[in-house]
Amino acid sequence: QVQLQESGPGLVKASQTLSLTCAVSGGSITTNGYGWNWIRQPPGKGLEWIGFIHNTGTTDYSPSLKSRTSISMDTSKNQFALQLRSVTPEDTAVYCCTGGLGEWGQGTQVTVSS
Repeated sequence: QVQLQESGPGLVKASQTLSLTCAVSGGSITTNGYGWNWIRQPPGKGLEWIGFIHNTGTTDYSPSLKSRTSISMDTSKNQFALQLRSVTPEDTAVYCCTGGLGEWGQGTQVTVSS
């Protein structure tokens, strides 16, 4: 069974870049057909899809975040990463990685300070 674990700073200053990593265990991120997502939930709001990377490396992003988002994968470490540039306090949220056959990481709180 695939397991996912997010890691990264819990506090980021406004205008800087938020960088998170999702380590995958129990399976390879290059498994044919697998895709890997980043999702977030701001306080008091619903889930928001951020973006996706396919096992082939193809990416897709939410239109509202596309200009500030990059998702990449490191096959040597079996992990994928999120970069969100020029953050504001509105980017404060619990960030989760998902993928494989529908597995979720536990999520990590990221607060953007003004």
